[in-house]
Amino acid sequence: MPGTAVGIGYDCHAFADGRPLILGGVRIEHERGLVGHSDADVLTHAVIDALLGAAALGDIGQHFPDTDERYRDADSIGLLRAAVGLVSEAGFDVVHVDSTIVIERPAIAPHRDQIRSNLAGALGLAAEHVSVKATRGEGMGFVGREEGAAVLAIATLTA
Repeated sequence: MPGTAVGIGYDCHAFADGRPLILGGVRIEHERGLVGHSDADVLTHAVIDALLGAAALGDIGQHFPDTDERYRDADSIGLLRAAVGLVSEAGFDVVHVDSTIVIERPAIAPHRDQIRSNLAGALGLAAEHVSVKATRGEGMGFVGREEGAAVLAIATLTA
C-alpha cells in the first residue's frame, strides 16, 4: 500500500425551480437549486468521489446509489462522513482536500468559511486543510448558461 494516495472527484447537477441550493452542507439563497436523488450537494459529492478514488474504493454511485430509496433527499454531509469511515476502514487517513466549484451564480465567497467548516468537520480535519475555490463559466457552456453547476475535487490520503 502506498504511503500517500491522491484521488480526483467530479460531479455536476442541473438547476431546477423548487429545489434548495446546498453546497458543502450550506443552504445558499438562490432562485433555483440543484436536482438530484439526495440533496444534490454537488460539492460534497465530488469530495466523496475524490476520497473513494484515492482509496481505490469505487465511486459514490457504488456506495450510495440513486436507485436506493434510503438515499432519497439524503444529507450529503452524512454521506461524506460515511465515506470517511470507508476510507478509514481501508487503512487511510484524510490529509487534505482541495475543490473548485464551477458556478455562474450565486457568489460563493460569502459562504466559503461555513462551507470549509462543514466539510472539515465531516472529514475530521482542521479547516486549513480544506480548500474551497470557485470560478465562473464566463457565459460559456452549461455553467455559463446557468443550467447547472460542476465541481472538481482532489483528496490526499496517507496510509
